[in-house]
Amino acid sequence: MPETGLVIARHRRHIVVEDARGGQHACLLRGRSLSVLAGDRVEWETGKDGTAVVLEVAPRQSTLTRIDSRGRREPIAANVTQLLVVAAPAPKPDWLLIDRYLVAGELMGATATIVINKAELLEEPLQPLETYRHIGYDVCATSAKRGTGLAELEQRMRGQRSVMVGQSGVGKSSLLNAVLGESLQTVGALSERGGQGRHTTTTATLVRLPGGGELIDSPGVRGYAPYIEDARDLDRGFREFRPLLGHCRFDDCSHRAEPDCAVKAAVDAGEIDAHRYESYLKLRELLGSLPAS
Repeated sequence: MPETGLVIARHRRHIVVEDARGGQHACLLRGRSLSVLAGDRVEWETGKDGTAVVLEVAPRQSTLTRIDSRGRREPIAANVTQLLVVAAPAPKPDWLLIDRYLVAGELMGATATIVINKAELLEEPLQPLETYRHIGYDVCATSAKRGTGLAELEQRMRGQRSVMVGQSGVGKSSLLNAVLGESLQTVGALSERGGQGRHTTTTATLVRLPGGGELIDSPGVRGYAPYIEDARDLDRGFREFRPLLGHCRFDDCSHRAEPDCAVKAAVDAGEIDAHRYESYLKLRELLGSLPAS
C-alpha cells in the first residue's frame, strides 16, 4: 500500500525518503518524468520484489531554482521557507552572488538572512552589510570555529525549512556540523590558489535540527543566478524597488536608459544603493540572454 514520505536526499535517480516513523528508504523513480527534490512530499511504495519506488510528487509551495549551464531552469530544493545566505571574510564576499540569492528568496516567498561566518577573521566591518540592514535584511555573525553566534542562528532556524547557500569555502558545512554537534560530512579547506573553496557537498541533503526545524545543505557554488521566466518579475526581487514600481513614465520600463525612470532617479539621489542597482542590471542582462523556454 502506498505511503507518504519526505525526500531528504537525491543521488541521481536514487531518492532517500523518510517515512512517517523516521525510517529511511532508498527509492527509485517510477518514471523519468518525475522531478524530485530534497524537501518534496511524495507517495511511495515497496513492490513485491522489495524495491521501493516513488509514485507521485505532491504540489510544491515553493521551489529554489537556478540557471543551469545551458541556460535552462534547474530546481534545487522544494518547499523552502528561509534562505540562509552565508558569506565570510575569506574567500572575499561576492556581493553580486548574495544579491542573486536574495532575489531568489523574494520571488519564492521565503525570508532571507545574511550569515557572516568566520567572524573571528573580521578586522573591520563589511560596509555593504549596512545597505542590506537598511533595506530590511537581517544579518547574523557566526564563527563555527569558536562557536559564537550559533545560538542566534539556531533560533532563526526553528520552525523553518531553511536552505544554506553561498560560495564554496565560506564554512557552510562547518556551520551545519556545529549546529548538529556532530560531523555530518567532510569539511573542505580553502584551496591555496586564489582562495577559492573546494566543492565539498555534492547533493542537496535535508537534515532535522536538534533545536527544531529542518535545513537543506546545498552544494557550494562559484556562480548562481535564479531562473526567472519573465524578466519583468525581476523588479519585485529587489525590495527597495517596490515602492517605485508603477511610477516610471513607461509601464514596461527596464530601468536602464528610459527617461523619467523612478528607479534611476532614486539611484542618482542615493536612495537606492548603486551596487545593488548594478546587480539588477547584470542579472537583467543575463536573463535577456537566455534561450526561449
